[in-house]
Amino acid sequence: MKSFFKKIGRVIIRSVVYAYCKIVYRAEIIGKENIVKGEKFIFCGNHRNYLDPPLIVVTVGRHVRFLAKEELKKNPLFAFLGVVFDGIYVKRDSKDVTALKTVLKALKNGESIALFPEGTRNGLEKGEKVKDGAAFFALRTNTRVIPVGISGGLKKFQKVKIAYGKPIDLSKYTEMYKNKETEKQALEEASELIMNEITKLAQ
Repeated sequence: MKSFFKKIGRVIIRSVVYAYCKIVYRAEIIGKENIVKGEKFIFCGNHRNYLDPPLIVVTVGRHVRFLAKEELKKNPLFAFLGVVFDGIYVKRDSKDVTALKTVLKALKNGESIALFPEGTRNGLEKGEKVKDGAAFFALRTNTRVIPVGISGGLKKFQKVKIAYGKPIDLSKYTEMYKNKETEKQALEEASELIMNEITKLAQ
């Protein structure tokens, strides 16, 4: 019963937030045909402001679990949304084993997840190194990645565009990842490939 009411809540909240994004930010959605029905994905986008996670959640067309920093639980609104949308909270700058296991279990169960490889807002502009979490999860669970580019709409009534790219198959890095000597290289190259595709879509 609890699960049923949560699903109803998702539908209602998703509809409200979608309407808000369409009216206030004139959201334009591109590339939805790249999201194959029935297949799990890891959605990876560029991170500019607070609007980015809701944009993906309400436009992706399926239930997707978002990775978010644990500090957001202190905000009542984000804490509520985290419960409704089954958010996965991560402790920054630490090996959060619990969150890691939760993500792997979700993907192995056929669920989709979403995260920001930059790790923080405007990470690349701040000189941050691209995080390899997306590549790790993709290679570990044989899951394709869909790059997401978000542009425009930094202020209200400015048009925002969210573009879903074609799925990225990282299977060519599988053997490298399995080898301890080339594991790190595989993660770095795969992460760079993902971020490059995101950057192209965000232009």
